[in-house]
Amino acid sequence: MSADPGSRRVIDFLVQNFNLVRGLHILAVIAWMAGMLMLPRIFVYHMSAEPGSRMDAVFKQAELRILRIIINPAMILATVFGGLLILADSAIRGWGFLLQPWMLTKIAALIFLFGWHGFMAGARRKFANDQNTRSEKFWRMTNELPFIAAIIIVLSVTTKFLNH
Repeated sequence: MSADPGSRRVIDFLVQNFNLVRGLHILAVIAWMAGMLMLPRIFVYHMSAEPGSRMDAVFKQAELRILRIIINPAMILATVFGGLLILADSAIRGWGFLLQPWMLTKIAALIFLFGWHGFMAGARRKFANDQNTRSEKFWRMTNELPFIAAIIIVLSVTTKFLNH
């Protein structure tokens, strides 16, 4: 059974513009990572603000904006462009690449990033409601987790574990 002509045109467009889609995916990931690295650092600084103070309100507003204006849209765009890359890749080399160790590693790191994203969104709500239970040390220690996941993803994709 073959794909309908409209779907085939979309896939052909994606294959022909693979580098453009990949570039847009990378830009979205950069924005997502920037926000994911910024938010826990803001949490660290927020912890020194007196609850109910002007600074407390400023941090709450900054946290909300970072999540809603940077992190969430960038994650959505990174996911959409990533999905389009998977479609294009499947047309180029079949669906088998999804089961390659490098891709399974990327997927595992992505699952972590999605979970961490959700965890930080929940933490932001706790800060907004003056119910943060985490320490400044916790936020300092976990601040770089998204970057570690990004390193794993980039190296797994770019090296494919040197298994060409």
